[in-house]
Amino acid sequence: MNEILEMLQGGDRRSIGRADEVVVRVQKNSPDFNLLFQGFYENDPLIRMRTADAVEKITATDPKLLIPYKQELLDLIRQIDQMEVLWHLAQIIPRLPLSPDEMNTLFPIVVGYLSHSGSIMKTFALQCLYDLSLQEPTLLPATISHLQQGLQSSQKAVQTRSRKLLALLK
Repeated sequence: MNEILEMLQGGDRRSIGRADEVVVRVQKNSPDFNLLFQGFYENDPLIRMRTADAVEKITATDPKLLIPYKQELLDLIRQIDQMEVLWHLAQIIPRLPLSPDEMNTLFPIVVGYLSHSGSIMKTFALQCLYDLSLQEPTLLPATISHLQQGLQSSQKAVQTRSRKLLALLK
C-alpha cells in the first residue's frame, strides 16, 4: 500500500480521517493523483470511501485529472455498491467528457441510485441526473420526471434538492 493510501486508513465511517490532508498533498503534486486513485481498488471500505471523497474534492477544481481514468470510472460506477463511494461517483461522473452514448448508458445506473434508502445518495443522484441532462438534452424529460417524484419524497433533503433543481430548469 502506498503512502497516500496509508493516510486514509483507520477510524470509522463517520470520519473522513486525513482525506483533507491528502487533498492538499495531491493538489500540490498532481502526479500523486495516480497513487490516490488506486484506493478505489482497496479491500478496506474506509480507504475506498476516503479515496472517493478526496478525488471528488480535488476534481471539483481540476477535473482534467479525471481524463486518463475515464474508462476506469465508467467501469467502477457499474461495479461498486458501497453507498459512500457511489454518492461521490455521482458527483464525479458529470465532470468527465462523456459522449451521448456514454451518458445514455450511465443515466439508468444513476437512476438506480434513487432506490437507495439514504437521502444523501438520492440527492447526489438527482444532482447527477440534472448535470447529465444539461450536457445531453434528450435526458431532460426523464430527469424532470425524477425531480418531480423527488418532490413527493418523505425525505426533506430530497424534496429540497428536487425543488432547487426544478427551479433552475425554469
